[in-house]
Amino acid sequence: MNYLCHIFLIFLVASNSWGNPNFPDLPDKGLTGPDNNKFMDPRVGYDEFMGRVTDRDKAGRVLKIHVENNNTKFFKAGDTVFFRVNRHESEFPCRANVKGVEENYFTIYVTELTTCWKEGEYFRRGHQLNFQSKKLAQRVFEASKYRENLLLRKQGFLKQLSNINHFLWTYEQQKMKTAAKYDEQINELQKRKQLAVDGLLQKKQESVLLQAELMKKLTQLDESLDHYKVERGEYLVDRWNMDHNLGIDFPQRPPKLKQP
Repeated sequence: MNYLCHIFLIFLVASNSWGNPNFPDLPDKGLTGPDNNKFMDPRVGYDEFMGRVTDRDKAGRVLKIHVENNNTKFFKAGDTVFFRVNRHESEFPCRANVKGVEENYFTIYVTELTTCWKEGEYFRRGHQLNFQSKKLAQRVFEASKYRENLLLRKQGFLKQLSNINHFLWTYEQQKMKTAAKYDEQINELQKRKQLAVDGLLQKKQESVLLQAELMKKLTQLDESLDHYKVERGEYLVDRWNMDHNLGIDFPQRPPKLKQP
């Protein structure tokens, strides 16, 4: 009998899990749509989600909720949520405050349980709860926008890393390429240097030949200048000096000219 009751409870819990989850109406076949890269899906209302009670305190006011959609990680302590018990008709939802968040779990403190649950009735574990939270939708939107910025930063970092990796992987090739470039410039400078030195040597040889030729020309010009020099003639004085120098007996001074 106990075994049959246990089977019945498992069936009842499984039937509750087939509630009305807050998912878009997707087709049975084919692709549901392109990948949105983990951003917000405009077809989904993120202010509504479902979870299952996995633990509770004795008073039934503190509940630990398991969720398959881990968007509840954006909850913060003190956030207000509203929920209804799946397949339990109620005019108003229950109100609760978030106490803590874990991976695929979050804990709430129920402030008003009688609005969606009969007073005095045992609130057991395993109930599926349909939650509503405008704050969660806002947090999901902010997280999606922030993720866009993070992806842009990641792309920038990946581009920088790619450039660095490319440099490191091609370091030896770039080293050889750079060395070859400067070797080519060095060889070009050496060629220009040798051409300049050879030019100076050739100019020196030509200058030596030109120097000798100019000196020869100058010597010829000096000889021609001496040859074509016109001398000044003072015959009496010069003649007296020449005779005096020859030792002829003449007075020391030339005599005065006689007047005719």
